[in-house]
Formats: sequence, structure tokens, C-alpha cells
Amino acid sequence: MAGLELLSDEGFRTDGRKPNELRRIRSKKGVFRQADGSAYLEQGNTKILAAVYGPHEVTNKNKIMHDRVHINCQYSMATFSTLDRKNRPRGDRKSLEMTAHLKQTFEAAVLTEMYPKSQIDIYIEVLQADGGNYCASVNAATLALIDAGIVMKDFVIACSGSLVRETPILDINHVEESSGSAEIVLAILPRCDQIVFLEMNSRLHEDHLSKVMDQIMHGCRDIFNLLNQQVRDELCQLTNQDKMMGTG
Repeated sequence: MAGLELLSDEGFRTDGRKPNELRRIRSKKGVFRQADGSAYLEQGNTKILAAVYGPHEVTNKNKIMHDRVHINCQYSMATFSTLDRKNRPRGDRKSLEMTAHLKQTFEAAVLTEMYPKSQIDIYIEVLQADGGNYCASVNAATLALIDAGIVMKDFVIACSGSLVRETPILDINHVEESSGSAEIVLAILPRCDQIVFLEMNSRLHEDHLSKVMDQIMHGCRDIFNLLNQQVRDELCQLTNQDKMMGTG
């Protein structure tokens, strides 16, 4: 029944997308002047605000590492981010779990040895949740880290996927997440296809697993191309502005 609802006989999903189609992505860097780096990102109806501070002196002396940086992550959801208006404290189980996932992801991507005895703070706020919160958070935080000038091995790009009626679907929304179908969440360094985070919420037969994984990897590359082009366009724009100011 759930499969019939999630994918029509014509091959369209509940939001009108094709199985292999990403949600619309919009983003902007430098939205907070107070932060060293920041970004706002929309992935479908999921809206994320990311801010980066640092590198700076380690606030907790017990966490000083002489050979690398301490990455501190904090993930939270605004009380108005879902239809459920109950309070969402930062210390709830889901937020702590998401914080740990984000920390693990960016420890694998940031060149931590470049900033010994220091700390980088990554703050994520979900303004509106419609599925794929981790993925959108990773993509937003990547832009914020780039905005802050933090040296990374590569972009970190995340995307999710599932299987409906033996058809892989990409970048799943809240309705699809809530259906009970198997879900795979993946974060990669796209230039070298290195996986830095992988999570499955249930078992998936190996015959289907490769199809879903291939779909997600392809989706990650598409997101990378989109965000990379945006970063390049913004850099060119800044360079042209500097040239015009120098000429003047």
C-alpha cells in the first residue's frame, strides 16, 4: 500500500518528481556577518542555517589536541520547524545523535592537522524540516566552512535514497521517510568518491542495494556540481568587484 502511494503507475512520486530527481536546491553563503563563515540552504522544503566559528582557542582545555583541531558541532531544530510545535531542546536524543553524525562527517573532511591546539565550531539550525535533515545540514555546513576559509580535503556532499516497488528513489522527503521503506543516507567526498558517512535504517537485499547506492552517488555528484558552480560564480563575482574597485 505504501509503495502504491509513494510511486504512481506513471512513475511519479507524491511531490511530482521522477524517482531519480533531486529536490530543488537553493543556497547562499555569507548570511551572518558575526560568524567566520555561514550559509543558508534549501533542499526542497527543508531549510537549514549553518554558521562556523574558528579556528579559535579551545574553550575546554581538556579537549586540546596538540596535533589537530577539535571540531565542535551543535545541531538543533527550531520549534517552528515542523507541524509538531512541541519544544525541541538542543540536548534531546535525536539532536545529540545528529550532532555526533555531523562531527564524524566533518572530522573526516577537514584537514584537522592544519589547525593544531585550536577549535572549529559548526552550528546547524533546522528552520523547516521536510526530510533529509542530515543531508541538507551537511551541504549547508560545507558551504559555511568554505565561506570561513577552512581547509578541507574536498566538498562534503550528502544525499539519501530509498526503494519503492523495486525502484530506487533519490533525495527522499518527509512523507517518503515516514513510509517505513528502507532508507540509506550517504555523505561523500565527490572528487574521489570517498564515503565519509553511511547509515541504513533497515536491511536491503544486495540485489537492490547496489542500485540504490548508485542512484545516491549520482545524486551526490549532481549536488556537488550545483554547489561547486555556485561557489565558483561567487568567487568570480568577488574577483570582478575587486578589479573594478582597483581600477576606480
